[in-house]
Amino acid sequence: MKRHFRELSVAGALLAVLAAMAVFAPAFYQPQPLLSLLTREAPTLIVACGMAFVIIARQIDISVGSQFSVCGVCAGLLAARGWPLAAVLPASVAIGAGLGALNGFLVAGLGLPSIVVTLATMVTLRQGLNLVRQGEFVNLPDGVQWFGLNQATGQWLLVSFALFVLVVLALALRHLAAGRFVYAIGSDAEAARLAGIRPQRGTFFVFVFMGALVGLAAMLNLVQSPQVQPLTGNGLELKVIAAVVVGGVAISGGRGNLWGAFAGLLLLACVAPALIHLRIEAYWEKAIQGAIILLAVVADGWRSRTRKS
Repeated sequence: MKRHFRELSVAGALLAVLAAMAVFAPAFYQPQPLLSLLTREAPTLIVACGMAFVIIARQIDISVGSQFSVCGVCAGLLAARGWPLAAVLPASVAIGAGLGALNGFLVAGLGLPSIVVTLATMVTLRQGLNLVRQGEFVNLPDGVQWFGLNQATGQWLLVSFALFVLVVLALALRHLAAGRFVYAIGSDAEAARLAGIRPQRGTFFVFVFMGALVGLAAMLNLVQSPQVQPLTGNGLELKVIAAVVVGGVAISGGRGNLWGAFAGLLLLACVAPALIHLRIEAYWEKAIQGAIILLAVVADGWRSRTRKS
């Protein structure tokens, strides 16, 4: 119970919010708006899974929003040129993995701080995309939106796929040797090295994996609209980092799981629609989300201090 206290507390807070909405704003549970909310958050969930891997490995990647925009625009341009979605999907994943490999090389290969590296790549990618596209949208051909299906079927497909990825990655992180290596690197890189693990190689592949998931998420976002916006990824990095930290993944590395990150994402995602249904001014959204994040960080610091004492 103590081991999963943070995850359970976040899940409890989420259930409390949902229960309050059932009492004070039952319209929140109308099927179509709720499905639309889950669909919008499906790409964010994929990126949050990758961010959990990165933070557990005691790194950070604040360039994911820019990577998301680049992958989305590139995938949109390929689709506009007549590429089938079956080819656009792996291309988007490969582009994301390549961008992640750049971060991984600079961090693991050259030993540079991940926050500095990813800040630099975030700005470079974002400004480069602005320079190339000048804010111009990419118009997608017919048959791309919702994979050519009707909206409801396409939404269910996206949500189901995102949940499938979550389950697979959560099980892999817990039960596969590669997942245990990520925890070992984040807990103590030197001890991991003495145990036969190569921290630099592990860190490199964590960033590559992060980029690949960003490319996958960009595809899930692309099929939700007839156009691709070049700035669609702005702010994504803060959202996923907040969700992961709120969900119990220690910012110091070596602790946490994807289930907590999932609960943290849902908790933060419920704030905006809850305020709308309760007829509370929208400007409270950021304040409430900030308070939730602050409480999570304070709880994590308090837990670390009590462990040491």
